[in-house]
Amino acid sequence: MMKYLGMIFLVLILAGCAVKMPEVEPAMPPVSHQIWDAMLHQYVGENGFVNYKAWLEDTTRLQDYLSTLAASHPQKTWSKVEQKAYWINAYNAYTVKLVLDHFPVSSIKDIKSGIPFVNTVWDIKFINIQGQVYDLNNIEHGILRAYFKDGRLHAALNCASFSCPRLRNEAYVAERLDEQLDDAMRTFINDPLRNRISSNSAELSSIFKWFSGDFKADAGSVRKFVNRYSATPIQSNTDITYIEYDWSLNETGNTR
Repeated sequence: MMKYLGMIFLVLILAGCAVKMPEVEPAMPPVSHQIWDAMLHQYVGENGFVNYKAWLEDTTRLQDYLSTLAASHPQKTWSKVEQKAYWINAYNAYTVKLVLDHFPVSSIKDIKSGIPFVNTVWDIKFINIQGQVYDLNNIEHGILRAYFKDGRLHAALNCASFSCPRLRNEAYVAERLDEQLDDAMRTFINDPLRNRISSNSAELSSIFKWFSGDFKADAGSVRKFVNRYSATPIQSNTDITYIEYDWSLNETGNTR
């Protein structure tokens, strides 16, 4: 088991290498995320759980949005927030597509490709954006974490699992991105399904263990990062433990 876990973390470390951002022609303007926003309002509850069964009847609109993304690769001429919002929405939208393509599944981890215990669902190269092919790991680790270096991203990206931060039921947009990311992280940290913080204990999502380096780079320590957003600050003498991750699908009705 420990060997298996070690292999997982090795994959994560290797996936953290930056993807070389290509110069894609023709240069396209920033895209609208209105279709994605409308679908999120319709199929995602305030609690972040997703009605995949209903969404399965509306895959044409999702494909229309993904076609919009596929036709407009982010450019250096786009603002940094336009690029960041694009990649966050792309990660979440393509994750939903994967689940819908294989629905019903109990967990996104049941979707497999390649070599068992080495290749995962996050290594499936199914994302084609103006001729550039990516997998979900490329977007999360090779682009978003590598280029934008923002700990709040971990509350915005949704891996379709119970323990993940909530899938926001609106699209991320450049005009309000900082506000949305702050709200996403605040909601995540103060959500008792994902983090349990009291005056004398701190049980945090495993995300804060797996990506501790991102939070330390952002705030100096995991504790300091969490305390920016936590309604109950973690005291300096409080030990931090981590909650086992629940990979069951973040489907409407999942009450684990």
